Amino acid sequence: MRTAAEQDATRGPLVRSAHAKGITTLTLDSPGNRNALSVGLVSELYAGLEKAAEDGGTRAVVLTHTGNTFCAGADLREGGQSPGDLAAVLRTIVELPKPVVARVDGHVRAGGTGLLGACDISVAGPASTFAFTEARIGVAPAVISMPLLPRLDARAASRYYLTGERFDAAEAARIGLVTLAAAGDEDVDDLLAPVLDGLRRGSPQGLAESKRLVTAEVLRTFDRDTDSLAALSARLFASEEAREGMTAFLERREPEWVP
Repeated sequence: MRTAAEQDATRGPLVRSAHAKGITTLTLDSPGNRNALSVGLVSELYAGLEKAAEDGGTRAVVLTHTGNTFCAGADLREGGQSPGDLAAVLRTIVELPKPVVARVDGHVRAGGTGLLGACDISVAGPASTFAFTEARIGVAPAVISMPLLPRLDARAASRYYLTGERFDAAEAARIGLVTLAAAGDEDVDDLLAPVLDGLRRGSPQGLAESKRLVTAEVLRTFDRDTDSLAALSARLFASEEAREGMTAFLERREPEWVP
C-alpha cells in the first residue's frame, strides 16, 4: 500500500489556484496528511502567493482548504518543515501588497495557526477548532509566534501555548486568532461575502498602503526574531524529546513523559 506522502505526490497540485471577480483563491488540497506543512505544500503555497502578488487583476487572496482540516501544522512524517521555509512563506503573506483572507471551516493545529496569524483577516465556520499542540510533542510554537504574538491576547496565548487545549471559533475570535466566527449553523461564506465585497472596492494602492500600516509591527517582529526563532525551532525538532513526541503522535500513544 502506498503511503500518504506517495499518494500526495501522484495526485497533482497540493495548492490549487482559481480566480474570479478580483479574488484569487488558493486552496490547500492535501487531505492525505490533513494539509500539513510539507515541503511540497509550502513551496506551492509560496509560488501561488507570488503569482497573485504580480497579478494586476487580483485585489485580494483567499486562503482556504479541502477536507475537514485547514492545516494540521508540521508534517511529522518529514520530521517537521524547514523553519526558514516556514518563516519565508509567513512573511510573504504578511508582506503581500494585497490583503490575504483565511476561510476556515475545519481543524487548525500548531503551524496552521501561524497561517491564520499571518493573514490580514480570517473567517471561521462552525466546524472550526484550534489548538497549539507543539508542547505536547516536545517543541514550541517558535517561528509561528512572529505573526501570532503581536495579535493574540497575551494571557490567552500563555494558556493555550502551554496547555495545548482545543478551543472553538468563538474563543478564537475572542483572543484575536480569527476576525469573524460563525454562530450556530451560520455559513462561513455568508460571513465572508461582505468582507470580499469591501476588498473588491478598494484600489490597489489604497489596499497596499493600508495593509502596510496594520502589518508594520508584525514585520518588525520578523526583522528582529526570524534568525533566533528559526534556530530554536531547528534545535527543538532535532532533539531526542521531540523525536519521542513525534513518534508517539504517529503511533497514537502517549509520550514517555506523560505520568
